[in-house]
Amino acid sequence: MHGLIGKMKAAPGQRDALIAILLEGISGMPGCLSYVVARDPADADAVWITEVWDSVEHHKASLSLPQVQAAIAKARPIIAGFDTHIVTEPVGGHGLSV
Repeated sequence: MHGLIGKMKAAPGQRDALIAILLEGISGMPGCLSYVVARDPADADAVWITEVWDSVEHHKASLSLPQVQAAIAKARPIIAGFDTHIVTEPVGGHGLSV
């Protein structure tokens, strides 16, 4: 399995709009086992995204999906920047079959 944990910063006051975009069209991504978007309670503009994929290849391929390309284009104007980016190797957990 391939995992990613990332922190994204929205433009001031745009976090909820960014979250809505990130949650649009996330179903039907081949190889995606988990995709969780969370507010950062300590930072009014920050969003954490936690992803689990069958493989690195599935994650890379997802970036070419039409719905992902559309979300990137829609979100780009309200993304202020990217903060933390961590690659993990999930070994299991609630909802994940190994």
